[in-house]
Amino acid sequence: MKNVLTITTALSMILMSADVMAAGFHLREQSAAAQGNAYAGATAGAEDNSYTYYNVAGLTRHKGTSFTGGATYIAPKATAKKVRGEDGNRDADVHNVVHAAISPNFTISHQVNEKWFIGFAGNSPFGMITKYDKEWVGGDHGITSDVKTATFTPMTAYKVTDKFSIGAGVQIQYLWAHLTSSNKNLGVKHIATDGDALDLGYQLGALYEFNDATRVGIGYRSKINHKVKGDMSASKTNIPQIDGLLNQDISVRLTTPAMFSMGAYHDINDRWSVMAEYQRVFWSSFKHLNFVSKDGGYMISQVNEHWRDTNFFAVGTSYMLDEQWKLRLGLGYDQSAVRYRHRTPRIPDSDRVWYTIGLGYQYNAKLAFNVGYTYIQAHKASLNTKLTQNSGKNVTAEYDNSIQALAFGFTYNF
Repeated sequence: MKNVLTITTALSMILMSADVMAAGFHLREQSAAAQGNAYAGATAGAEDNSYTYYNVAGLTRHKGTSFTGGATYIAPKATAKKVRGEDGNRDADVHNVVHAAISPNFTISHQVNEKWFIGFAGNSPFGMITKYDKEWVGGDHGITSDVKTATFTPMTAYKVTDKFSIGAGVQIQYLWAHLTSSNKNLGVKHIATDGDALDLGYQLGALYEFNDATRVGIGYRSKINHKVKGDMSASKTNIPQIDGLLNQDISVRLTTPAMFSMGAYHDINDRWSVMAEYQRVFWSSFKHLNFVSKDGGYMISQVNEHWRDTNFFAVGTSYMLDEQWKLRLGLGYDQSAVRYRHRTPRIPDSDRVWYTIGLGYQYNAKLAFNVGYTYIQAHKASLNTKLTQNSGKNVTAEYDNSIQALAFGFTYNF
């Protein structure tokens, strides 16, 4: 009985590795133009067709055929300080916990007639990479977390009246994850979990234009329930029961959250514009992780989660320097999905303040360029794994987190 309890406890701790998906690491960086305004007014702006990520109804503002492409280089900085193990001894600080990544995006749209518009978009709305030294004191709670998504969205929009438009799209989302940890109690130096999934969701939006200067919009992206299939592998312990459980094909259900947004955009005059945005991300839909054998024959482990829904607020302004150049500024506030009592080393997340600046250049009637820069200052985050569901050796730490992001995009109108 003691061996069974030890194995079950070890598995519960090991399989917490998939918590990374619930950290609130939603990548808003899907439009270089919108980034310059901290995504304020993103559901109403529709300044180019990359804004359809936030509101698909914005397709109706783009005549003819248009292509927007771009990418954002996201450079996080996270340092774990005052790291202490279960024995209370101070461990070395861990630098560069969260690694840099590039988030690409593209959108192509086409006007079918005066009423109907279609489009197709590709982007990476969720993802992160955290990595610690293999021998760090918190290895039982996570070493590497590498999660990537790719989403492709065919969409359409319909102009109900001259002022009111609606739209819908189908999200085709691919998710891939690679997660590693250790278990010092059992003498397991390396445990790796790899898996992927392809599942569907949907997108809805509406846009109302009071006049040429003022418009409001709402957007909704559904949650996507992923059934991730993959395998778990671990270094041998010479205990047959444990080796058998730690080396097998598995499946687990993960949910990427639904998102609701609403925004407003207003041109004050020929030069000045102002905008605002509110977004609710429904992280609480990620309630638990059920790890089962690949054939579904038995439950390996169940881990309950404690994430909360989060709010994002942003305000912004744009100023036309001349007929070709536009300056953008923005300020945002983003809540963390993880409270102190449930923070793990895989998720050193906290509330954040966004400061953004951008520049747009209209080269000619067909071609335009946009760049956006973001500096995100995160609140200090404390960690105490004794308060979480993790059953590995206790570790405490304090995190200093910040993020810089540089985006580039271009639009070509055919």
